Amino acid sequence: MPHETSFADPTKITSAAEAAQKMNEVVDGIAAELYGLSTMLAGEGEESVQLVEKAVAEAEVSACQNPIAARNTSRRALCREAVSYLAARDAASFAAPAEGEKSCGCCLGEDEMESAGVSQEELSSMLAGPERIRVRQWLSQLLPALRVVFVLRAVAGYDPQKTAEMLVSYGGPQAAGWTADAVRHTFRQGLCSLTSQLLHATAKK
Repeated sequence: MPHETSFADPTKITSAAEAAQKMNEVVDGIAAELYGLSTMLAGEGEESVQLVEKAVAEAEVSACQNPIAARNTSRRALCREAVSYLAARDAASFAAPAEGEKSCGCCLGEDEMESAGVSQEELSSMLAGPERIRVRQWLSQLLPALRVVFVLRAVAGYDPQKTAEMLVSYGGPQAAGWTADAVRHTFRQGLCSLTSQLLHATAKK
């Protein structure tokens, strides 16, 4: 009896190839988003690339079938890696604000984006549009803990409690005192700084 050669179903091959292509597109999109977040936390450069690579590997993005779950998991991994990296570089800068510092005056009474006169959508547009360089320069000038709190709250979408837990868990021994209230206070400082930046930019136009 002659040997019969078996061939794979071409429709299945096409479907598998399309699925692989779509997954690659998802991974590329997530990596690009993570790099943007990484540069806001740690600055431009090879360090941010390495943080993204670690986050993608840790979250096993390519093996995740749900793009939303892959995005959320990898974003958490990136935030952990970035906070750990920054704390290792300058542990003292992640000390929680003292009680006296928490009671200092601030130009805003709420820790919400809208209180600074800018919505979440407007901030996203600023970070991706013509104002991108100016906003990122402003971010780079903030103290490390202030920058991290602002990015975690305003960009990554963490609430005060989750932000405090991230700092306590990955910010080193100096960060043990972070609480949700300390995060709210620090975020208000960031919003005050952003408001001043926007007012200054408006006055120059």
